[in-house]
Amino acid sequence: MENNPILDASNLKILEAQLFYEAMMNKRYNLYASYFNDAQLKILCQNSAKKHKENYNNLLKYLNLHQ
Repeated sequence: MENNPILDASNLKILEAQLFYEAMMNKRYNLYASYFNDAQLKILCQNSAKKHKENYNNLLKYLNLHQ
């Protein structure tokens, strides 16, 4: 019995969309962080960007395990 089944086309499309979303949000929050002079707002955006990058990397790892 295989522990990491191959994903079907519909699940791959969902993962692709989510990867795109996480990459886009990481980029946006990094951009937003550059707009702020207020340290708390800058840190909030940087932390959000970091979380979206982590989400992206976790999804990519999941995808690589199911190839």
